[in-house]
Amino acid sequence: MPWPFFALNQSYIRVFLPGGRAITAELAVSPEQRQTGLMFRDKINPDQGMLFLFEREGRHSFWMKNMQFAIDILWLDRDKRIVHIEKSVPPCESENCPSYAPETPALYVLELAAGCAELYDLKLYQRIDFILHKD
Repeated sequence: MPWPFFALNQSYIRVFLPGGRAITAELAVSPEQRQTGLMFRDKINPDQGMLFLFEREGRHSFWMKNMQFAIDILWLDRDKRIVHIEKSVPPCESENCPSYAPETPALYVLELAAGCAELYDLKLYQRIDFILHKD
């Protein structure tokens, strides 16, 4: 495994985007946290995000059930490079919600407010940086 899977002793992390910008991301580490994600929340600000950590690389799919707002979804490989971007993914208002998944395996997923991928000029293969502490 690229990183030891453990209960991280942190709930939020600084994520550094290309160009020097930083955002604060809430961590989704446990299966329950990953399943719930940003559901039932009213909004997310442009300087915030949610970072999903997985045990191994895969084509991790996401859906927008119980979401209240649109988001940009970025899948990152083990080197923290963007391998897929879905922009302005709308909330799902039906029982049969579509899933969004990358063609390339990813180890991390970063959710941002809709429009942030464009605002921060995020593109495929750019590196996003963050440090995970296992205290």
